[in-house]
Amino acid sequence: MARDIIVLGAGMVGVSVAWHLARRGHDVTLLDRRTPGRETSFGNAGIIQREAVRPYPFPRDMSTLLRVLPNRQVDIRYRPGGMLRAAGPLLQYWHNSAPSRYRRIVPEYASLIERCLDAHAPMIAAAGAEALVRRDGWLEVYRGETALAARLADAEENASRFGVRYRALDAQALAEREPSLCGRPAGAIHWLDPWTVADPGGLVEAYARAFEAEGGRIVRAEVEALASQSGGWRVDSSAGTLSAESLVMSLGPWSREWLERLGLSVPLFVKRGYHMHYGSADEAHLNHWVMDAEVGYLLAPMQAGIRLTTGAELERLEAPPHLAQLAAAESRARQLYPLGERLDAEPWKGARPCTPDMKPVIGPVPGQRGLWCAFGHGHQGFTLGPATGELLAQMIDGEPPSIAMEPFRVDRF
Repeated sequence: MARDIIVLGAGMVGVSVAWHLARRGHDVTLLDRRTPGRETSFGNAGIIQREAVRPYPFPRDMSTLLRVLPNRQVDIRYRPGGMLRAAGPLLQYWHNSAPSRYRRIVPEYASLIERCLDAHAPMIAAAGAEALVRRDGWLEVYRGETALAARLADAEENASRFGVRYRALDAQALAEREPSLCGRPAGAIHWLDPWTVADPGGLVEAYARAFEAEGGRIVRAEVEALASQSGGWRVDSSAGTLSAESLVMSLGPWSREWLERLGLSVPLFVKRGYHMHYGSADEAHLNHWVMDAEVGYLLAPMQAGIRLTTGAELERLEAPPHLAQLAAAESRARQLYPLGERLDAEPWKGARPCTPDMKPVIGPVPGQRGLWCAFGHGHQGFTLGPATGELLAQMIDGEPPSIAMEPFRVDRF
């Protein structure tokens, strides 16, 4: 039976949820303060990561902790205010990263990742977005033989357990694929399954147009208040009041604040990140998305130039940008690839919504009839948006979801 549904948040996750619901015949309004794909979904590395079957655990070994402690690394930086704000969730994150707990989390998380390509494919087709997508994987580059060998052992286990495909590249094979790389890296893992996207924000925009073609409506406005009411939910916004039978909370890192206003506590925290686009110097050319794995940044040949994305920054959501991490990444990247001039007037900053057990929140809110969640995807919102939309739409329509959804319940915390 068709129903009125409001989806809050027009990133990859929210747009995907809205598209699936509209395609099933529901009357769907998608509301965001910005146009679709302009927040976190705009600034990511643009990889649909079928290989990412293991979420990022909190480091627990002493060597990594000692490396991170001086706060000068490219892959992770922290700010005291951000650490204090997220102290509770970070402690739970550390606890859930213990080997015994992490082993239980991985197959639950992988059950979502395994659906990502099959979920994106029909949306890409419906959006006419094939020109944005490449299907030749990406390269995880290592400077040293020891680190490469350890990672290859992980890759083989992931291939055996989760069907991940990869190819090991020695220094010569890597040089044949990427002749412009400098510094004589030891080799790389070529992940064969993932798809890469030349304009991540553009893909979300294309999905949003496909949603409108299914009869959906997009409203650009600030959310001012939420309240349950007889027969459903009311959203007061800068564009007026909207009412619907069901409400989907898909506001990424801002979901925590709005749920707190409804009396619900979800231990969400953020990992911020930065990017900048560059030209290429000396007629260099980058053929693949390339991650400098031992340093912790990624170079992506996108429409806007070579995008350099940093690792994670533990900081308050709305704190001003701190650009030293990006500068450090740029310095190291110039040792691997001949970057040219900066192409953006200012660096981009965004925030990944993370949960203490590394799994997103997908499903109904107990005791809040008609309220649904779709947030907390951490580093993989761009990858998992369509799969989340498919699964949540099945649940809203009372169908058995394609995978077990108990691990993603909001009341698991």
